[in-house]
Amino acid sequence: MNAMVMEAPGKPLNYRQVPVPEVGPGQLLLKVIACGICRTDLHILDGELAQPKLPLIPGHEIIARVVILGSGVSGFKPAELVGVAWMGGTCGHCKYCSNGRENLCDNASYTGYTIDGGYAEYTVAMADYCYKLEEKLGQAAFAPLLCAGLIGYRSYSMVDKGASNIGIYGFGAAAHILTQIAVARGQHVFAFTRQRDDVAQRFARNEGACWAGDSGQLPPERLDAAIIFAPAGELLPKALEAVDKGGVVICGGIHMTDIPAFPYRLLWEERLVRSVANLTRADGHNFFKIISRIPVQVNATIFPLQQANEALRLLRNGQIQGAAVLVMD
Repeated sequence: MNAMVMEAPGKPLNYRQVPVPEVGPGQLLLKVIACGICRTDLHILDGELAQPKLPLIPGHEIIARVVILGSGVSGFKPAELVGVAWMGGTCGHCKYCSNGRENLCDNASYTGYTIDGGYAEYTVAMADYCYKLEEKLGQAAFAPLLCAGLIGYRSYSMVDKGASNIGIYGFGAAAHILTQIAVARGQHVFAFTRQRDDVAQRFARNEGACWAGDSGQLPPERLDAAIIFAPAGELLPKALEAVDKGGVVICGGIHMTDIPAFPYRLLWEERLVRSVANLTRADGHNFFKIISRIPVQVNATIFPLQQANEALRLLRNGQIQGAAVLVMD
């Protein structure tokens, strides 16, 4: 099969033939339809997440169809549409798995990081960690729902249900999906982008944001909560300055540059700072229930598999509006 393979950090992916993976107990062999490109992929390729399996097939925003069921698998059938996300498996018995926090499992495996992912024509995944998808989600553009959507939802779930004004720093794949959900629920989204990025600000307003401006600006109204998707630590003090008393700032990325020192007055008055680590399968099931009631559109730029390096370059340079997706055909 054709695949894009990471041989070492800091090197371009290699487009080459590799064997179709064998399906093991509890696994599904999947024919990949599309795989979204996530900023986490950049962190892996750039060596900022330092323990990848090598060689590695990246990719963890996978839409695929079932080909073969491994031994012990039930509840799936050939040709069924499924999604595969970042969380590829957990131990099931540690203190985190035992109390509903499997996202913190010390022995977890991660799709496209510690196990091979979806930048390939076929992949295998543990059946218990696959999501059955409605047929209407079988289009390539919906692949980013499997991470941008899911991690955006977990970040959003940490916002108080009574919040009216929500700030989003870094308006990319996760932000434009989350904005549609928040606006449908009657909340106001304030979008923060790179300085003078008129294109991204216009995109945010088109997706429903009531205001869009530079990340160094203060919004016209105080925020009840802020979510930071951009991997820039210097945004945290700026977000704290923008949130109201008792507000929360949520760091939604797996990697962020160092956070600079900031005065205590920005944290005072019971403001909170939280991080998001991975997600639970319950998060995923809840998210797909929500988007069955609140249909979302994903703004995606589609690339053939062999153009993965070019797509990654454009994402790194901020030249992708919304999300980038690889297709296998």
